[in-house]
Amino acid sequence: MSTIKDIAELAGVSVATVSRVLNCDETLTVQEETKKKVFEAAEQLEYQMKKKKKRKRKLKLGLICSYSPEEELEDPFYLAVRIAIEKEIEDNGFKRIPLYLEDGMAQFSAVDGIICLGTFSRTTVRKIDSMLKPHIYVDAVGNRNTGDSIITDLGNSVQHLMEYLWSQGHRQIGFIGGRELYSDGKEILDARLPAYRHFLKERGTLCESFIKIGGYTSKHGYRLMKELLEEEKRPTAIFAANDSLAVGCYRAIQETGLQIPEDISVIGFNDISMAKYLAPPLTTVHVHMNFLGRQAVKMLAERVQLEREVNMHVSVSTELVIRKSVRKID
Repeated sequence: MSTIKDIAELAGVSVATVSRVLNCDETLTVQEETKKKVFEAAEQLEYQMKKKKKRKRKLKLGLICSYSPEEELEDPFYLAVRIAIEKEIEDNGFKRIPLYLEDGMAQFSAVDGIICLGTFSRTTVRKIDSMLKPHIYVDAVGNRNTGDSIITDLGNSVQHLMEYLWSQGHRQIGFIGGRELYSDGKEILDARLPAYRHFLKERGTLCESFIKIGGYTSKHGYRLMKELLEEEKRPTAIFAANDSLAVGCYRAIQETGLQIPEDISVIGFNDISMAKYLAPPLTTVHVHMNFLGRQAVKMLAERVQLEREVNMHVSVSTELVIRKSVRKID
């Protein structure tokens, strides 16, 4: 390994001059020829400058969750993402501070950045903006002009899922989804439904009576599936907007004496841990919940530490996990 002293000897200058030239000291007054000699000597000796170790500041990151612990248990998606966020914060030696929208300015001013997990109304987004803190939304998009976001690419995910069902011969495909409201009473649009509608409308097989909307829990899946099975015409496959709904669909179908997938196929979304243990194991879309949570922390930490002013909006791809709940129609 070459040293600054070696460069100084080869260039015929002092060690101090070499050090100041290589560190681009703007106060140094030497001829351009001298600088050239130093750089040429450094290149000839393959000198590598030692990177200064930056001391990482122990960040205090606030976490706002729009879902209650009870709601997390009913739909484990947000539980899995929250755990990933908390693990990444812990692994980096940062401090996690739970925040609530009812908290005053003092609580918010104590953090370096804010992670917002869940769904948030425009009123809430404006309140978070007013805190003037770096922030990131996870599984939601807030104000694109003021903060970051990381979401799942729902449009492409549904397109891939529907193409798979279509390739298996299914033309009569039902949809069981949920409806939620923001705190201000406005309905939250689930991007999966319009993507589903668009796919079937393009192919001329959309049947509105095959669409049942309620909540997102297994209880809703059970009730909505029961309603669908009472229709005069029955779909050959069901697209459940999440795996919790699919669990309810399973129970309703099996109680009716029908078999999955022999009589009706079911496909879910999220790939929660229990999906592979259903009977039969559930074909579903794997959402990278762990990645979403961990990457959110990394993005926020990078924004705070580097004082990044440019807003970033990341869309994360998914994977279709084929198991045993969809059959091919000949």
